[in-house]
Amino acid sequence: MSRSLDVIVWGATGFTGQLVSEYLLRTYGVGKDLNWAIAGRNQEKLDQLNRVLGAQIPTLIADSKDRPSLDALVEQTAVVCTTVGPYAKYGSELVAACVNAGTHYCDLSGEVPWMHDMIGKHSDQAQSSGARIVHCCGFDSIPSDMGVHFLQKECEKRFGQPAAKVRMRVRVIKGGASGGTIASMLNIVQSAREDRSIAKLLYNPYSLNPADAQDGPDKPDMRGSQFDKDFNAWIAPFVMGSINCRVVRRSNAVGDWPYGKNFSYNEAMLMGKGLKGRMRAMTTAAGLSAFVVGAAMAPTRALMQKFMLPEPGEGPNAHRRENGYYDLRFHGETENGNTIRVKVTGDRDPGYGSTSKMLGESAVCLARDLPDNPKAVDGGFWTPATALGDPLLERLTSNAGLTFTVVDER
Repeated sequence: MSRSLDVIVWGATGFTGQLVSEYLLRTYGVGKDLNWAIAGRNQEKLDQLNRVLGAQIPTLIADSKDRPSLDALVEQTAVVCTTVGPYAKYGSELVAACVNAGTHYCDLSGEVPWMHDMIGKHSDQAQSSGARIVHCCGFDSIPSDMGVHFLQKECEKRFGQPAAKVRMRVRVIKGGASGGTIASMLNIVQSAREDRSIAKLLYNPYSLNPADAQDGPDKPDMRGSQFDKDFNAWIAPFVMGSINCRVVRRSNAVGDWPYGKNFSYNEAMLMGKGLKGRMRAMTTAAGLSAFVVGAAMAPTRALMQKFMLPEPGEGPNAHRRENGYYDLRFHGETENGNTIRVKVTGDRDPGYGSTSKMLGESAVCLARDLPDNPKAVDGGFWTPATALGDPLLERLTSNAGLTFTVVDER
């Protein structure tokens, strides 16, 4: 693919878009090895961003509701990296433009119904045009998807077979709430209440798999508290598990079953041991259920948005982003009974500080590492693990502050 630009950051003047732009500037500079630009619909705001960053990053103008402007935008670059959500409201025309032009694409979407819709509408054309479309390139779902990818590589190396069952447990997570993520969640809950077909998608644990690959051992998402014997602790639902699990399962399906057709995966949060752990698990599960119920009803949703929840474009300040972190633990077990434990950590607030670095590296990986890679996937809708794999793993550990470590094996 020969284009004048390697990467365009779409939505660069938004909160997350600014962080991605800042990261690319700090890591790759301007006018050096990476040829990139920032884009949005307001030239004045783009100029202001350049002044804030103290740089002269090239700027481009388009509008998410103006398809001709999007077509002109995406034809100039190898990769579009977008932070403009909720994607169900603002992302569909951009995906269509990229698919039509054969332009690679990555985003931060965690919106299962919208991604399912995009796959259904554009998969065949993406395969024809060569566009590689990669959703979920932030905290949802790179640590999960790449964590399982890393665990399976190590499992094959040590035991000669993949782990048939993998469990991810959130040990520690520290960081501010993402206004954009919450807005997407509220939009999904509202849509599911209004449309039973969307509710059915959210109930299906394999809803992002190809239509002929929607059977397996996994059940619908965990809702209550449980005791986890593998981790010897009480667990509660993890709010991002709903999307992460479906992405990992899709990786297995579209990757031609490298983890096996009976592969099972789920996620939860570790709440501790004993009575204290049990009470924490029960309280967390009840709080999440109350949030979903409240978000589904217009009056309580309006109150939550007004008094409790951050707005899209809002996020934690620099101090909170830089002092945030996360520690995820994966437990894998082969069919022969061998087990392996893996730790995945990130050195920044997951929703913004770490997410902006993961998205930036995903875009650079799409632009730079895949064209000359003989094992690179063709056009289509992929996951981070299946589209980017080992090259992204290297970039995440070298540049983006993530670690992937085996901590135990038996």
